[in-house]
Amino acid sequence: MTSSQTLLPLDYYRLPYCQPEGGPKMDNENLGEFLAGDRIESSPYRLRMKEDMYCEQLCITNLGRGEAKGVSPNKMVRAIRKNYHNNWIVDNLSSATKVEDETTVTTRYWQGFPIGFIASDTMKAYVHNHVNIEIQYHAVETETDKFRIVRFVVEPFSIKHDFAPAEDDDDDATDTDSVTNFKVAEIENPIASCNPLIKDDRKEHTNYDMVYGRGRDPQLASGKVLFTYDVKWTENKELHWASRWDVYLSMDNAIPDKVHWLSIANSLVIVFVLTAMIAAILVRNLRRDFHRYNRLATDEEKAEDLEEFGWKLVHADVFRPPSFSPLLLSVACGSGAQILCMAIATLLFSAMGFLSPANRGALLMAQLLLYVMMGCVSGYISARLYKTFKGKSWQKATVFTALGFPGICFTLFCLMNVMALTQQSSDAVPFTTMVILILLWFGISTPLVFFGAYFGFKQEAIEFPVNTSSIPRQIPDQPWFMHPVLTMLIGGVLPFGACFVELYFILGSVWMDQYYYVFGFLLLVFIVLVVTCAEITVLFCYFHLCGENYHWWWRTFCTSGSTAIYVFFYSFIYFKQLEANSFSTYMLYFGYMALASLALFLMMGFVGVYSCLWFNKTIFGSIKID
Repeated sequence: MTSSQTLLPLDYYRLPYCQPEGGPKMDNENLGEFLAGDRIESSPYRLRMKEDMYCEQLCITNLGRGEAKGVSPNKMVRAIRKNYHNNWIVDNLSSATKVEDETTVTTRYWQGFPIGFIASDTMKAYVHNHVNIEIQYHAVETETDKFRIVRFVVEPFSIKHDFAPAEDDDDDATDTDSVTNFKVAEIENPIASCNPLIKDDRKEHTNYDMVYGRGRDPQLASGKVLFTYDVKWTENKELHWASRWDVYLSMDNAIPDKVHWLSIANSLVIVFVLTAMIAAILVRNLRRDFHRYNRLATDEEKAEDLEEFGWKLVHADVFRPPSFSPLLLSVACGSGAQILCMAIATLLFSAMGFLSPANRGALLMAQLLLYVMMGCVSGYISARLYKTFKGKSWQKATVFTALGFPGICFTLFCLMNVMALTQQSSDAVPFTTMVILILLWFGISTPLVFFGAYFGFKQEAIEFPVNTSSIPRQIPDQPWFMHPVLTMLIGGVLPFGACFVELYFILGSVWMDQYYYVFGFLLLVFIVLVVTCAEITVLFCYFHLCGENYHWWWRTFCTSGSTAIYVFFYSFIYFKQLEANSFSTYMLYFGYMALASLALFLMMGFVGVYSCLWFNKTIFGSIKID
């Protein structure tokens, strides 16, 4: 059960629902499902292929005390008020939800169906104790008497059954007791679908008019409640097996493709404008600078002894190691490179269709395994860069790379796991899963980081086209508009503007249990994001060098990574949609959003540093140095 208010999934049988005979059985789940908080368990609902059922009785269960002032509500009422939804599966197909009223019938293909509702007049909680299970199928063409399920819809109702327990029913049933007979009660005021006097061939399935007509009351979420269900089978020859997930992934066109195309068009406009700006500023100015720096001085200029100006003056300092913590910058760039490679590989596999939502947990597991396998990239980048900075503590650099960002992630994950345990949420992963994560970290990722670092230190340091002087040049006063904070604010807003539309849909997928499967669009937007960060950082780097400021290493890292700051602040705006009101929800949401923003900061920071490194090597290698 999931809720967009608490963000903490709950085990289905934590509430006093009917249980299958012998107790619920857990399905075999992969690592990704455990990390996502998914728990797939068996249910007591009985489905027979192509056999319609009418008001089938499930069990009588006691939901607990009724609502009253000064009395703590029961578990079911608390869950209903927190807007929890059930998420059912038939043949690995998630349930869609049909909602019916006096005028319309709406089908929604995400978030499951609510376990109950709060009446607008009495403000009391009512439980959905009846469901219509509608299943569409078609015959397998190549085999006889074989069928495939292609659609699964649940329509919940709240029906106040006045009943007397059957003779074999346990009158002293508790919250967890359930009766497994098909008939557990005699209904004294049956609706038409529950009336035993009407034969099945003349019955109609439960509908809105039948339930809420004639002044019938819904079922309060308290006391003894009879749970019932209908099953309706419909043949659908038009819907192919391979296409049964399409309506879920598109959320029944709730978000048209036009929105994503407009998002990409918006991103491309930003890229084209930025590229044109860079072409107008850099290409023209650089061509003029190259001409001035490379031409031979005339006799008049030699006699006047004209002083050089511009970025050529810092040629002896431009590749000087950063004044603040070269080790930290090397580790940050290595971690950013690892995250970038993981993101690119995940997006490529997803865009090609390898990570299907039918394979639950596959996306999260792919991200984790790809991140672990990219440890060699992290070790190589950090080691090579640290050697270029003439660092001596290579063991410390490698250890920090192996334990830095993964350590932050694991520490936060453990804190969130403890919080999930205190809330009795299914988000809490078992001890064996924690052991697997530790083995992946220290058994695979860390050795790969050391393996990559070995080759990084074996390689020659990055060669620069100019030599660095032993005495640092004094930096003149900089104009106010080149202040680091201002350049970060400007440098982050354009890349964020290129990706914020897709970011909205991604947050909806993560926090609102919506489907997101337009990875082709996302790959294009990600490429635009990387290009935009690189271009804006190169432009500011050129301005810094023209101002004779050669402290560009950390500036470029922060300017490019500042997109993550905008993403984190945007998460505050998005949080208003969740209607959350508990401390645990605040911790869960902002904790993971801060971690995601940190990962984006490192990734884009690496892009900025290496873009400017290439730019500086190119321009200083194109001029003559006396």
